[in-house]
Amino acid sequence: MIESAAIQKSLDVYGIRQQFPILTREVKGKPLVYFDNAATSQKPQAVIDALINYYTTYNANIHRGIHTLAEEATTAFEATRDAVQQFIHAASREEIIFTRGTTEGINLVAYTWGRQNIKAGDEIIISTMEHHSNIVPWQILCEEKGAVLKIIPITDEGELLIDEYKKLLSPKTKLVSVVHVSNALGTINPVKQIIDAAHEAGAVVLIDGAQSTVHLDINVQQMDCDFFVFSAHKLYGPTGVGVLYGKEHLLETMPVFHGGGEMIKEVTFEKTIYNDLPYKYEGGTPNIADVIAFKAALGFINQTGKENIQKHEEELLLYATKQFQQIPGLKIIGTAKEKISVISFIIDNFHPQDIGILLDNSGIAVRTGHHCTQPLMNRFGITGTVRASFAVYNTKEEIDELIAGVQKTIKMLS
Repeated sequence: MIESAAIQKSLDVYGIRQQFPILTREVKGKPLVYFDNAATSQKPQAVIDALINYYTTYNANIHRGIHTLAEEATTAFEATRDAVQQFIHAASREEIIFTRGTTEGINLVAYTWGRQNIKAGDEIIISTMEHHSNIVPWQILCEEKGAVLKIIPITDEGELLIDEYKKLLSPKTKLVSVVHVSNALGTINPVKQIIDAAHEAGAVVLIDGAQSTVHLDINVQQMDCDFFVFSAHKLYGPTGVGVLYGKEHLLETMPVFHGGGEMIKEVTFEKTIYNDLPYKYEGGTPNIADVIAFKAALGFINQTGKENIQKHEEELLLYATKQFQQIPGLKIIGTAKEKISVISFIIDNFHPQDIGILLDNSGIAVRTGHHCTQPLMNRFGITGTVRASFAVYNTKEEIDELIAGVQKTIKMLS
């Protein structure tokens, strides 16, 4: 673990907090303590300013206009594509497809690559800890095609059983789609090992990076995944924007997803010729403002430094875990050796929702419920958890308030 002093030299958390206007507000008469970052992160002023700047100075549709505003908007929009390419180390900008979010990225692959390549008797592998967004599209595809969905089991600590995964692989395996980091447990999965084994079996791999991209260094070329999906709003960016990365040779051969403007080169009533990558998958007017503002979010992360962010969040996780372990009747769900800054917990005889409501009365925002991972909750024999998830702007003092709030809640409910 990293010593606190080393972090403070490189990361001014209180200076960072000043960049996030919402952190100055009160909730129910108490200063906001925001620990729901795995659901969505707060936005720095730079992102807010980018949105305002677009709408007040160069609001226009992109790509097809020749006037000044359209050219400025197009330049800014495409600059975000370049920034994303660099952020995840893709081989080319043509491999970066803008979507509405992680969910749409997974569905895009399922409805295009999946319908084109999956047939009756084929097998798709996912894991026990998947978000519903990485379960339902494959269930739909399997039902439509007569394919089989297989599930990687996990340990009581919340780690994938890799040996069992390898036993699931066969010549029938056509796709492996797994989460990089569990939103409910915080577990970091060994995706490189998963990808290599799948490729040896001849399967294509999609990695759900919704929770990993903000916390971990992402290099899709080194990872060698075939598809990688994530959302802007979990990376201090706007909602309604996501990214699908796909290897260019796969994207080239996949059928189109949404038909309409921009994804075409030429349309006649007899035949349509589709556009080149990446525009082939970006039909219609996109979420221009939020894509442009996403670049400011990536700029914030790059300026702060991924390594500094990781060190700070690691310290917060260690600090909070030690304190939670001292609370009688509290059990942490998800104790993998490799975790990001998420702590999910239950307390004997108390419903997670009751805990969440009482914490909110103290101005503390946490997430309660099944976290869109009902099969995972079933694996642990519970209906849900309380989840506290930390970001770069959180502090130890806020964790102290959370611990005090939990202890107060236990007394009130006892």
